[in-house]
Amino acid sequence: MRQYHDLLRHILANGVRHEDRTGVGTISTFGYQTRFDLREGFPIVTTKRVPFRWVAEELFWFLSGSTNDADLQARGVDIWEEWATPEQTARFGRDAGDLGPVYGYLWRSFGGDYPEMNGVDQIARLIREIETNPNSRRLIVTGWNPATCDEVALPPCHTLFHFKVENERTLHCQLYQRSADAFLGVPFNISSYALLTHLVAHVCGLEVGDFIHTFGDLHIYSNHVDQVNELLSREPFELPTLALADAEKLMGLDGLLNFKFENLKLENYRHHGKIAAPVAV
Repeated sequence: MRQYHDLLRHILANGVRHEDRTGVGTISTFGYQTRFDLREGFPIVTTKRVPFRWVAEELFWFLSGSTNDADLQARGVDIWEEWATPEQTARFGRDAGDLGPVYGYLWRSFGGDYPEMNGVDQIARLIREIETNPNSRRLIVTGWNPATCDEVALPPCHTLFHFKVENERTLHCQLYQRSADAFLGVPFNISSYALLTHLVAHVCGLEVGDFIHTFGDLHIYSNHVDQVNELLSREPFELPTLALADAEKLMGLDGLLNFKFENLKLENYRHHGKIAAPVAV
């Protein structure tokens, strides 16, 4: 994961001070891209511990279409609770825990009448298109709806992902992320979309290729600088590998939606210790 270290160094070397909605302030750059060859190992940061189960369970929660924090908490993951408090949700006339039309709803019911699931199921469309029209240049899922983006406490940061099938065999994925918390969020985002690429490739009978991560506003919060420097002082380990267990029957859309953490085996993940940092809400 030297690409991740390079990303952090790029921000420190080229970023400018920037005020932001949280009031914390950032060192910010605009426009950056990095690439991971998923055939060379699973991209997960090794210079601090990244909880892979949390990455996977959050992704499964997105794919389920749920936008209720209680459903994610039931999976043992609490990373959305700051935006699911009664104070946050009351701003939009919702009950505690109801995050509104965020990732799960946008992926599975884009343009619908929230909370009714009557919009476009983009994940179903994606799988159908890969299976029936793999040469398509329209293998896109969007997480940005300008009609609803101001109706949630945290509108989607990773806003559009685009797949390409190469030679009817290899699946590539590119993500555009409008806003990226480089220390806390980006390690999750990298591993989440790498995992998504593995799962989509599997259920469509393809092999994984590259994951390309393209950023808009890429930033380090001002109260994360010490943690970034501590991480950069550590030497990365070799990347682990991802294996799928008991997944032979998990194919197509139903297969994708029925993956569980027990089907994932992250092998030989060596990492340095956790580095704590505050979340900017």
